[in-house]
Order: sequence, then C-alpha cells, then structure tokens
Amino acid sequence: MPDTQPHLYLVDGSSYIFRAYHRLPPLTNRHGMNTGAVYGYTAMLWKLADGLSKADGPTHMAVILDKGSSSFRNEMYDQYKAHRPPAPEDLVPQLPLIRVATRAFSIPCIEQAGLEADDIIACYVTAATNAGWKVTIVSSDKDLMQLIDDGKVDMLDTMNDRRFDRAAVIEKFGVGPELLGDVLALMGDSVDNVPGVPGIGPKTATQLIQEHGSLEAVLAAADGIKKPKLRQNLLEHADNARLSRELVRLVCEMTLPEPLDALELKNIPEAPLREFLEDQGWKTLLNRMVGQGARPSEGTRPAAPVRPAGPGEAEAISVDRAGYATITDAATLGEWIAEAKAQGRIAIDLQGDGGHGLAEGLAGISLALAPGKAAYVPLGHGEKDLLSEGPDQLGLGEGLGLLEPLLEDESVLKLGHNLKDQLKLLADRGIHVRPAEDVMLASFALDGGRFGHGLDELVKKHFEHDCLPLKAVCGTGQKAIRFGQAPVAAATEYAAENADMVWRLWHRLEHRLAAEHATRVYRLVDLPLIRTVGAMEREGVKVDRTYLADLSQTFATETAALEERIFAAAGGSFTIGSPQQLGQVLFDRLGLKGGRKGKNGNYSTDQSELERLEADGVEVARLVLDWRQLTKLRITYTDALQAQIDPKSGRVHTRYALAAAQTGRLSSTDPNLQNIPIRTEIGAKIRNAFIAEDGHSLLSADYGQIELRLAAHMADVPQLKEAFARGEDIHTITAQELFGDAGKDSRNKAKTINFAILYGISSWGLAGRLGISTEEGKAMIDRYFERFPGIKNYISTTLQKVRECGYSETLFGRKTHFPNIKSGIMNLRQGAERAAINAPIQGTSADIIKRAMVRMPGALAEAGLTGTRMLLQVHDELVFEVPHGDEEKAAAVIRDVMAHAAEPVVALDVPLSVEVGWGDNWGVAH
Repeated sequence: MPDTQPHLYLVDGSSYIFRAYHRLPPLTNRHGMNTGAVYGYTAMLWKLADGLSKADGPTHMAVILDKGSSSFRNEMYDQYKAHRPPAPEDLVPQLPLIRVATRAFSIPCIEQAGLEADDIIACYVTAATNAGWKVTIVSSDKDLMQLIDDGKVDMLDTMNDRRFDRAAVIEKFGVGPELLGDVLALMGDSVDNVPGVPGIGPKTATQLIQEHGSLEAVLAAADGIKKPKLRQNLLEHADNARLSRELVRLVCEMTLPEPLDALELKNIPEAPLREFLEDQGWKTLLNRMVGQGARPSEGTRPAAPVRPAGPGEAEAISVDRAGYATITDAATLGEWIAEAKAQGRIAIDLQGDGGHGLAEGLAGISLALAPGKAAYVPLGHGEKDLLSEGPDQLGLGEGLGLLEPLLEDESVLKLGHNLKDQLKLLADRGIHVRPAEDVMLASFALDGGRFGHGLDELVKKHFEHDCLPLKAVCGTGQKAIRFGQAPVAAATEYAAENADMVWRLWHRLEHRLAAEHATRVYRLVDLPLIRTVGAMEREGVKVDRTYLADLSQTFATETAALEERIFAAAGGSFTIGSPQQLGQVLFDRLGLKGGRKGKNGNYSTDQSELERLEADGVEVARLVLDWRQLTKLRITYTDALQAQIDPKSGRVHTRYALAAAQTGRLSSTDPNLQNIPIRTEIGAKIRNAFIAEDGHSLLSADYGQIELRLAAHMADVPQLKEAFARGEDIHTITAQELFGDAGKDSRNKAKTINFAILYGISSWGLAGRLGISTEEGKAMIDRYFERFPGIKNYISTTLQKVRECGYSETLFGRKTHFPNIKSGIMNLRQGAERAAINAPIQGTSADIIKRAMVRMPGALAEAGLTGTRMLLQVHDELVFEVPHGDEEKAAAVIRDVMAHAAEPVVALDVPLSVEVGWGDNWGVAH
C-alpha cells in the first residue's frame, strides 16, 4: 500500500450504464449481440480509470451495482419504486456483459442482494473514512450527497465535470449533507415513489428545515404553521414523512462484500482487457491500447490502426472552435472561393434566421476546405430595425453574388448535409447549385436502420465529438433569440463547426459507398430526389378554406353526437379522452372481462384493446374508436390545414423527409399527408378539400397492388406472376387457392391474408384480424404456404440472410439494418423479424416510386407538358396539377414513366399497374 493517504473512488455503476445506453444508438458486436450500452460503458470506465490514475491519484476503486430490483425498503413500504419503469428490454441482456467488462479492467464489480447500490457505497464510505481514507463518490445522485463530508468525502459528477463538497450541497439544497435526508423526506421522490408530504416541493422543504432545524422539529411545530393547506398536509401526512425519512436513509454499517484492500487500483492489466475487446471486435478501443503503448499479449498481433468502416467504430477527433474564421469582407471571401476552385470541392452549410430554419430567411453561410479549416460568412445578422447598427458583415446580396459563381461551378463539388432545404432556398434566389453530395443521404444508404442521420448524431457516432448545440448560441424558451440576432463570434463557432463536420463526414463515408455496394441506390434513387422534392415543396397544393371550415363544424357536430351515444352506452358521462377514466368505465363500471392493467395501475385502452372489445360486440368500444378517429382527423387536418395555408401562395406546403422511414419511404410533415385514411368515407371528405387552381385539374396516379406484385417477383410465385400478367384479381386467385371459391367473404379473407403474410404476421395476429381461433389462423397460414411455397421460401431465405449479415436489401441494393434480429428479448427479436420480411418489398416499392419522381419532370417537359406540375407523393400515389385539356396526354406520360420506373436497373417478371384519375379535387381524382 502506498505511503500517501489512500483515496478510494466508488463508481455508481447504474448511472454510467444508463448514460451509456441513452448516449449511443443500438450497436452490435461481432457476435451479433446488441452491445451499445456495453461499448459506451467500457469507453467511459476506461476514460475514468485511466484519466484519474494520471491526474488525481486514486489508490483504490470499485464499481457498485444493484443486484436486483427489490431491497429491504420494499418490506418497509410495498409501493417503493413501484412506479419506476423496468429497464429497457434491449438493455437487460447487456447487463451481464457490463459486469464482464468491468472485471476486464481488473476493477472490482460489487453488488449484494437486498442492498441497493447506494447502501453499498455508504458502507464503503463509512469503513474507508473510519480507516482514515479519503473517498470520492462518482455519481450525481442526490441521495448520495448525504455522505459528503469536507476533507473526507466528496462527489464527482463526470457528466458535468463538477465536484460537490459541503458548500456545493448547501448551494443546491439550502442545507448541509447532514440535513439533506430531512429535506428529501419532506419533498418525496416521484421516481422512487417516496411519498413525502403532498404539496411540498424542494423550495418549501428547504425553508421548513432551515427554519426548524430537522424533520421531527417541523412535524412538532406543524400546529403553529400559518398556511392552512401546508399545516393540514403536515398533520395528515406526518407518518408518511417519517416513513420517507427511513426510505432515504442510507445503510452505513453492513459487512463489506470485499475488503478495502482488495479495491487497490493498479495500471490496467493488458491481457484480460485485450481478450475482452478482441472478443467483442471493437477495433477502436483495441487501437487505443496500441496508442497508449500497451504491449500485445503473447501470440497476439496488435490491431493495425485502420479507418473504421462501420457502425460501432469511431475516430475520435479534437476540434478547436476558436480556430474558425469569420469572413466579413469581399477580399477574404474571394481567397476562400479561389482555394475551393483550386482543390475542386468545398463543404457548405446555410444558417436560417428563425425558429423554423431556412423558411424564415438566411442569416449566413459556412464553408469548409479541410478538417478544421472552416469559416462563417454572416449575411443577415443584427436586429430587424432600420435604426439599429448591425455587425460588420457582407450584405445578403453582395455575399450571395460573390458565392453564386462558385456554387454553380460544375468543376467544384459542393458537400452538404440535408441539402434539400438549402438548395431550395438558393434556387428561390436564382442560384442553382451543381454538383452536390449529401452526407445525410450517403449515411442513409449505408446505415439505414442502424441509427439516425442528423448531423449531430452522425458526428457523435463517427467522431465521438459533441457539436456545439444551437441552444448554446440562441438560448431556449422565452429568452431564445433568432440565429441572426446571435453574436457573430458565437454564430461562427456553431456554423463553421457544422461545415467542418460535413467535410469530415463526407470523406469518411465516401469510400464506403462503392465498397459496400451502396452507390447505386444513393446516386440513382436518393440523391437526385433532392431537387425533385424541393420543387414539389415549393409548388404546394391548394386547399379550400371554406370547405375545411364547414367540414370542421360537421365533424364537431358528429363528435358531440357520438359523445352523447357513448355516455348513454356507458351509463353516465366521463372524459372520453382520458384513458384512465375510459378504463374505469369499461372494466369497473360496465364490468367487462379481459381488462389488463399497465405498470401504472391503469387499464389499457389502446387501439388493439378497443378493437378486441368491438369484436365482442361492445358498443362503447366501437363508438369510442369512431370518436377517436373523428377527433384526430378534425384536429390534425380540418382545423390544422386552415392554419397551414401559406398567406403568400394560398397553398399548403408539406415538407418531405428523405431519410426518416427505415425502409426508404418518404414521410411528410406540416402537414402529414401520409395518415389520411385511404379507403374510408371520412378520408375521402378530407381529400375533397385539396383542389386544383382555376383552369386546372388534379390528377392522381396510383400503383395498383405494387407490393403484392413485387412479392410475386421476388418470391418467384408462378401462380401470382401469371395472374398479374393476365390482369386478373390477385385476391380472387388467392381465395380460390385457399378456399376453393371466390365469394365476397372468401376474397376479403384472402386480401387480409395476402397483405398480412408479407408483414410477417403471426397465427395469433391473423386470428385476431379474421376473428377466428389461433389454431385456425395457424392452419390458414400453413395452407397459404402449401399453395404458395415460394412465399414461404422467400420469408425463410430473407430471415436467414438478415440473421447472417444483419441487413436486408431491396432490388436496388438499399440496405436496411436490423440490430435486434438476434436480440435475447423475444418481442424485440420478433419485431425485427417481421420488419425484415417486409423491408425488401416495401423498400423496393419506395425505390421505384422515387425513380418515377426523379424521371417525371424531364418526361413531362419532353412531351411539351410544361404546365403540368407534380405536387404530392403519398404512399404509392403521385398527385399532379394539370391544365385543362392536357389530362389525357399527361396521364399517358405519367402512367408510362411509373410503369417502367424500375428499368433498366431492375427487370420485373410482373407488370406494374398504374391507376389514373382526375377531377376538380383530390377526392374525385383518387
């Protein structure tokens, strides 16, 4: 043991685990196991152990974990932690491996049944301080702050890089550590379900303890407290306060699971750590061992520092934001432009001026020419006041005038992230950027399904770096300012870093596109869509405000009528929108069977539960389902669409996300047009609100049963391929194959089965949809597979491939990754399997309509249909605005482009059917 005073570090392992879990997206190790939390925990623990051993001189260390979910406190109070949700399902299987990771560092990992981690920490603190040691608790848990004792015990919050001593506790809670438990007892804890005293929060609890000196003194003086409600609560809930004090009291004198001397911290032994990292396949952490000069273990060659190629590997970078430049004059901007032309590429990022990004104007543009070499060009900073003096900057007109030749220079590649909105804004100003690459879409083509593709997330994922958040520049809440009002120096750090990261990300992802066969889907499907979708968003679609207002009123009247019918069927009024009250009505007041309660003690009243009751003939359930749909459609569409009409264009401009849906489909927001019911009377009424401009028609072109056609091709099902080739009804064919007849009931069942099978439905799920027993559902699926063995083979082959390589592929090579395909959690695994079955089909469908959209403007122009404009894409449907008299000609061109959109990249064995209609509004056309 060293001659100096021993210094023990006790790591609150639970806080590290949950930080790691929420910090990283799902990752898999080389065995296919989900290990995102393990990877993050390992990196954090390594940083702590290694950094502290160099800087702060701890001599001993241990990680303290919870052994189980219950402790002696549950015996004191059975509702203790009753409301705390269980650990996430994908985290639970990682917990044993986290223990292995801890021991790979040769750091003790301590846990004990019946005691919480906080109590174990308290026992070690007591034993260590009694032995004359110093102790640092690595946590931010307020309960553990009761242990702080100046000169003996402090707390290190690594998340915020802050140490807590007695003064810090007083600053935070208004009392010292010795009275903190009394404050916590009064205020309670909703997370741990410590009851406390109703109506007393942190401020009141602190004031009471400061005034009276202790919890018992507060309770003794309760009769004399002037505020009636506070006095009443203290008197009525005194027992709860005393119970709460015992619940937050830490156990300090139990026998130590490991003796203090066993916690000695030495240099991290290489052999067990290397063995663990090699087993997980984590090259970055292995390279860290090499970089720190660790010697390779016997018979093992060190992993060569390679450029990480996939998820789970990151290249840590160092960023000096102070080194970014601010360009405020034409000469300096000219130098940057000249260098960009000389090297042939530049990263760009436009900065919007308002809360809705670029839609509210342009504040400036950032540029990057190399890693770390980035600059911000402010163009619109300062108050929007003619009397105020703005900062030194180029004006918007002069700045864009200087940049325009560069942005349109075909010999200079422009790099960006989520370029759609940026190119649209520049196009509105007459600047047409070419050529361009989008790192968001490149990432989407490479890593769809692995993680999100926002800039901050990609930077964190690939570089272990946190970008400066926008709120650090503009603030939050009522005090938030526009980006154009931010100080230029702060704006430079934020904006230039964005361009810097775009440059780094592109040069990291570019080589993977060809190596991982993602070039085709990136260049032929996704990238060209930027300009096409941008043009559609600019066009927007006209809606009839008067019709919407009348429809809203109609829906409101029908909703009120439904409410009366619901109250009559339920035997009294209640708040229909309250799941808690609805559950009580259904299962307590009406006494319906089968109610299931969630962890919060309330009955479930979700869609599936109400549909179950509806199938049993429960009128209230059917009426509530109707009420919910009507209310949702009124709020989401008939009311909201009126507010979303642009005052300048008089049209609604939905926004499309190009890299959101896992399978590659576009999704729309503000408003979301994907959720309008497709084949219901209410959905048709809402579509009637979308109208054509005077002298035009709205034309709808919709792929007919495209997913079933693709399934017939991809699964190679002769009966289905022949039926599609002959133009026969596929549901009728399926009904004849399964039931021997094609009556209405048989065809409806066949239709349900056709689509359900492609979504990987279970026998239980099919039984629920058809209203039959689970055994009948299984028999029906078995019969389907007997009649169409190609479908069964497709499903098994697809699942086998996804299990082996972790992803599925569309016919165009789009990969969708499924990290949970080997999850030990059954629900996660089965969900991944269902998605994996459908992803190649739905993804191919999405790729095809995207290719049709990209080709459409050129085909229409070539046919002389320059007045025809593509407005909307919803699922398998495209909507156009066509001048009167051009409908037939436009329909022929549109149908041809859509029918042959897969070619020449993919030759299908089945024809693609396109149904076209037109009229004064979308409802008529559809």
